[in-house]
Amino acid sequence: MRTYFIAGNWKMHKTIPEAVALAAELVKELKNGSGKYMIAPSFTALDAVSKVTKGTNILLGAQNMSTDEAGAHTGEVSVLQLKDIGVQVVILGHSERRHIYGETDEMINKKVRLALSHGLEVILCVGELLSEREEGKAEAVCEEQTRKGLAGVSADDLKKVTIAYEPVWAIGTGKVATPEDAEAIHAFIRNIIADMYGKQAAGEIIIQYGGSMKADNCAGLLAKEDIDGGLIGELLSRPKPLFPLH
Repeated sequence: MRTYFIAGNWKMHKTIPEAVALAAELVKELKNGSGKYMIAPSFTALDAVSKVTKGTNILLGAQNMSTDEAGAHTGEVSVLQLKDIGVQVVILGHSERRHIYGETDEMINKKVRLALSHGLEVILCVGELLSEREEGKAEAVCEEQTRKGLAGVSADDLKKVTIAYEPVWAIGTGKVATPEDAEAIHAFIRNIIADMYGKQAAGEIIIQYGGSMKADNCAGLLAKEDIDGGLIGELLSRPKPLFPLH
């Protein structure tokens, strides 16, 4: 049976003291939680937050990483540097990275394979633009991003991958896919995984929803068979609404 995986993507919010304080609240709030939990602070706060989450049931995540292990890449952060400060999970292919910073499926796949080769877990984000949904291309876009993002990933390494479906039109807009719309895409992605890796792998992989999930809509979304958690980017002042399952 799949475990709910609730992850907080803090984006470009919180100073180091603020991030440490919120992380400490979450550690206290979720210490008896039955789900899987992760927080991904900004790069500047990772080291400090790692000291708070170490030895707890909250995984430390990074919001991105370089395509390369090391080298002359000004402004980038390498997988080795992330591991060095205790990062366990990395978010890759987020829509903001794809559509604002121009990351291609090939770049994202390179990052996925590099992260996995160093033992990190990966949250691979996929999802369509509003124009693509209106043109009836939502499934095609998600299929292409899923297949290309996982190209060359072995069945064993797939066990360390979570898929996050994030309809781009619902991120930070206050709009949200209906539970039925979200479930349809989640089930479709699970079928793609079955085609690539077999039914058992498809049944085991966790697929999160990542489009404006909040305390007031999470229950309806999480009640669906194929929605296994959330990648939540709306940073609230209190931890409980961000992590509703405990």
